[in-house]
Amino acid sequence: METTNDDINARLAVRLRNLRAERGLTLEALAERAGVSRSMISLVERGESSPTAAVLDRLAAGLGVTLASLFADGAHADASPLSRRADQATWRDPETGYLRRNLSPAGFPSPIELAEIILPAGARVAYDTPGTRAVAISQQVWVMEGGIELSVGGDTHALDAGDCLAMRLEGPIAFRNPTRREARYVVALAADQPSGGTKAHHLRSAP
Repeated sequence: METTNDDINARLAVRLRNLRAERGLTLEALAERAGVSRSMISLVERGESSPTAAVLDRLAAGLGVTLASLFADGAHADASPLSRRADQATWRDPETGYLRRNLSPAGFPSPIELAEIILPAGARVAYDTPGTRAVAISQQVWVMEGGIELSVGGDTHALDAGDCLAMRLEGPIAFRNPTRREARYVVALAADQPSGGTKAHHLRSAP
């Protein structure tokens, strides 16, 4: 049975509280790092607000993780390497209606994350989180159906079905569907190993 947004919001609440506690951050400290108000973070952590994709991206940046990892369980040794379609968490952005599905096995430690996105006709999702990303991210977007315009920094790329764009996430990024039908694409991302030699599984991404 697929998850609902209420289920995902409850999972997000627990995940955000745990990540903030692991990093020893107060609500005020995370609010300053993420550029999100303390009251909004508190509402999200209590499961009383349905945050937009832009808000979640800022929170992920403040916590030093990917947006995708906010919807997943923390890595654990007994996690299955197999992700069945019926078990994959889905979430719909309340602002734009775009649907996100986490494809990667939940909790399985891997440097690669995959997500499937359905972007409605005419929708635009922008990630304008200020400042430098805590971890350098390499990302590829592969369009399976329809077409999108992907803006990375000052460049805009028109992508049709079958096209794949590779990029480094080093600034604002926006996804727009200029067509009259929904677009479907897969996002794959991996993070560079941070300084100090510890393996990275705290990443950050756009959708």
